[in-house]
Amino acid sequence: MTAPAADLSFDHVCLRFRTHQRGRQFRQIVLDALRRKPPTRTDEFWLYRDLSFHIEHGERVGIIGGNGAGKSTLLKVILGVYRPTSGHVAVRGRVSALIELGAGFNPELSGSENILLSGIFLGFKPKEMKDKTEQILDFAGLQEFRDTPIKYYSSGMLLRLAFAIATDINPEILLIDEIFGAGDAEFAGRAMTRMRQLLDTAHIAVLVSHNLTLVQEFCTRALWLRAGAIVQDGDPHAVCTAYEAAATRS
Repeated sequence: MTAPAADLSFDHVCLRFRTHQRGRQFRQIVLDALRRKPPTRTDEFWLYRDLSFHIEHGERVGIIGGNGAGKSTLLKVILGVYRPTSGHVAVRGRVSALIELGAGFNPELSGSENILLSGIFLGFKPKEMKDKTEQILDFAGLQEFRDTPIKYYSSGMLLRLAFAIATDINPEILLIDEIFGAGDAEFAGRAMTRMRQLLDTAHIAVLVSHNLTLVQEFCTRALWLRAGAIVQDGDPHAVCTAYEAAATRS
């Protein structure tokens, strides 16, 4: 039986954050007491209001926009780190994410031990990950550091290990947040080659990046966010050109 195609969708998603006003909390409490007014303890911030889109099997979608647009948060909503305040997110397919470098790694464990641990977190059996360990270390160029605790790894080494794990488990939906800005040029080239190989098997990729050249070269579609709302969604060249023009005018 053929497995169902991977896809994901946001259906009228709203996301609200509540932040404590710690900086003026004591002063505000005193003023509120003098005024006999109930103290205001939190601010509400709505990042998404009625956000809807659908990503189909085989698409490579670049998410662009300025700082604070809601790009990285979008990936965390897909992962389930944040639950929508209202609306619905549907994800069909195994998800692997390269969002925060080394997130989930145990710094006291070695590279090979973290490979095993990461695989277990992703739902693989220990034997399955042991079988993958050598090829992951080879791709990352970390064979000689396999038994070294990763707290001694450089940021580039951590990047290579995280990328090798995430892309060796054959994810159906791959989420990437600005990871190609780190690491050496040789590894970046190999990483891009592997990404293309993955996507040739029609898996979904969602890439958050400020590198518009990368988005235009790598993606089949671009989605421009501003203040948590979609400004434009479509052909990467057209969307990136419009985004650059708007940035120039501002």
